[in-house]
Amino acid sequence: MLHPKISKEEIARRGKDIYETRIRTQVETVDNIGKLVSIDIETGEYEMGEDLVITSRRLQAKHADAAIWTERIGFNAVYAIGGTLIRTTE
Repeated sequence: MLHPKISKEEIARRGKDIYETRIRTQVETVDNIGKLVSIDIETGEYEMGEDLVITSRRLQAKHADAAIWTERIGFNAVYAIGGTLIRTTE
């Protein structure tokens, strides 16, 4: 879903930065590999889970106009269409 004030490129840039600098070390554990983490790029708040819709809605319940970026913990993409997800390593 497009955000009315922030471009998709800016959401991606800020989301990736927040994940790498603030969240990754907290969530990237053996038990969490493959789960989704949705990040409100304006507040830095995040929600983890198995379902993109649920994690995003939890953030939107806190901030209705949240600009949200989602990562799949330990992988290079959230979903793979016509390809495979590649496991990332540190």
